[in-house]
Amino acid sequence: MEEKKRYKVYRTIMLIILVAFITFILTSIGFYQYFVKGDSLNKYLTFMTSDGSQDISQTLDTYRAVIDKYYLGDVDEESLKEGAIKGYIEGLGDPYTEYISKEDMEDYMEDTMGNFVGIGIYMIEDPETNQIMVLSPIKGSPAERAGIQPGDYIISVNGETCTADDMTVISTKIKGEEGSTVKLQILRGEETLDFEIARENIIVNPVEGEVLENNIGYIEFSSFDENTAEEFKTKFEELQAQGITSLIIDLRNNGGGIVDEALQIAGYIADKDSVLLYEVDKDNKETVEKNESNPIINMPVIILTNENTASSSEILAGALRDLGKAKTVGTTTYGKGVIQQILTLPDGSGLKITTEKYLTPNRTEINEVGIEPDETVELPESVKNVLNVDRSEDTQLQKAIEMLTE
Repeated sequence: MEEKKRYKVYRTIMLIILVAFITFILTSIGFYQYFVKGDSLNKYLTFMTSDGSQDISQTLDTYRAVIDKYYLGDVDEESLKEGAIKGYIEGLGDPYTEYISKEDMEDYMEDTMGNFVGIGIYMIEDPETNQIMVLSPIKGSPAERAGIQPGDYIISVNGETCTADDMTVISTKIKGEEGSTVKLQILRGEETLDFEIARENIIVNPVEGEVLENNIGYIEFSSFDENTAEEFKTKFEELQAQGITSLIIDLRNNGGGIVDEALQIAGYIADKDSVLLYEVDKDNKETVEKNESNPIINMPVIILTNENTASSSEILAGALRDLGKAKTVGTTTYGKGVIQQILTLPDGSGLKITTEKYLTPNRTEINEVGIEPDETVELPESVKNVLNVDRSEDTQLQKAIEMLTE
């Protein structure tokens, strides 16, 4: 009896295995007929098993053949082209190289030098969140009057969701005709806020200064725009006329800008013929930037830095530190040690492309490393936003003042 039960169980198991095997065979035959013998994608997707000899144009042609044969919807030729180019450029994996469409390029090139029609904000990329963060609104600008604050995240513009990957395009979309409006959706902490702000002609004058205790001059600016160096010089001369004997240059939260403006400011402090910067291209060809003028600032200088001190700001801080012309106080800088150029292509579109890396006078690389300050000073834990620090809590500024009064 027991033996018969075992036989039945055995027969049942074998039957299940046999059915499963037959099902597998039939399924395999079905897939084989679909993918190999039938009128299928296989004959189009030959590049999947090719020896790598097929170039990008052939690959795109292959995909286009598949789209033409199988895609249900309508095909927008221009959108396909722009999507392909954008994806191709993004494949470089460089956060600073990007494709700019013809329409956006026209807006982008209208005015990138500091005077523009817009709402008046400085923006940076937050690498931790991949979002666009407001560095600061320009004083007296429509953005400041509307209540935009440092540290706000811009999550959409005119209903279009955006990330830090769209930085260049978004900046042009925020600009526009004078009197027109732009809608921003802002993330502030856990709160989402909506703003509709009228655009105005923004005259950027980023350099501000004052005399602190013990005849210490203080100069602050948020970016290196056209004429920033000249405005810096004017502000310094104003403070010098008031009797300053030392100077603090606050580059915290300065996201950079025009490299030549940073070099010109360095030239006000460095000795004539000093090396300010090495620029190195892909073939390791070096361009040496030297100071061509005599210095006009001959007094102790301290530069304040933090994690938002980037690009041209790092060029200025690195040059003066290496040359022994300034001490740095604060926290390690952002670490953007590469330079981009804007190229206009024949069809009117553009490419912002990383072409060189820069080295400080001591040949120190900064990219993805940053500049570690001579005196590391953290802000107190009570400071919730490094973009908006009350003077009473500003331990970095206090340390600089202390060093200049010793």
